[in-house]
Amino acid sequence: MKDLIAICGLDCETCDARIATLTDDDALREKTAKAWSEMNHAPITPEMINCEGCRVDGVKTPFCEAMCPIRQCALKRGFATCGDCPDMETCKTVGMLHSSDPEARKRLTGRE
Repeated sequence: MKDLIAICGLDCETCDARIATLTDDDALREKTAKAWSEMNHAPITPEMINCEGCRVDGVKTPFCEAMCPIRQCALKRGFATCGDCPDMETCKTVGMLHSSDPEARKRLTGRE
C-alpha cells in the first residue's frame, strides 16, 4: 500500500493540506482552513494547514498529529492502517468516515 494512503484510507496525495504544504501555497491554506472550519464546526486557521501525510515522517495538522481518534487507535494498537485491524468492518469510528467516503474503505481493502 502506498505510504500516502492515510491510516483511515483517505488519499493524502490529494489532500489540500499536503498540497499547500509541499507547494507553500498560502492561498490554498486559507481556502482549506475556511472549508475545514465550516465542515467541522471548529476554528481552523491557515497556520494549522501544514501536513506531509498521515503515515510519513514530517509535519502534520494538529488534528492529524494528536486528535484524530482513528490515527490514535491504530498507532496504539500497532497497525499501519485500519485495513490491518480485524475489527475494521465493525468499527464505528472509522465506519463513519467510510460511510461518507466509500473509496477510503476500498483503498484499505482493495474491494468494494
